[in-house]
Amino acid sequence: MLFCPKCGSLLRPKKEGSKTVMFCRCGFTNKEVSSVKVSESSVKKKEEAKFAVVGSEEDSVLPLTNAECPKCAHKKAFYWLVQTRAGDEPETKFLKCEKCKHTWRDYQ
Repeated sequence: MLFCPKCGSLLRPKKEGSKTVMFCRCGFTNKEVSSVKVSESSVKKKEEAKFAVVGSEEDSVLPLTNAECPKCAHKKAFYWLVQTRAGDEPETKFLKCEKCKHTWRDYQ
């Protein structure tokens, strides 16, 4: 990457006749470039699930709280917090029943 000595912006390639030169929006042009290689790459990651499924082997690291399961009425559940909305809004509390492993959200 080359940067403009005048304004510090990234220099961009452009064709001038049979040569490729590097230029800046401020007007600077670098004609003394020996070789220019223009390439673009992007790294695509597998899209990760927004809400992780917590397996039984990971339950031991989660805190336990008093909460009634809506499915089996058990009184204890593991919980974790996830920022599912904008940063200025509160996080969502997810609960997972200790007994039947049912998962639900707590919006309070």
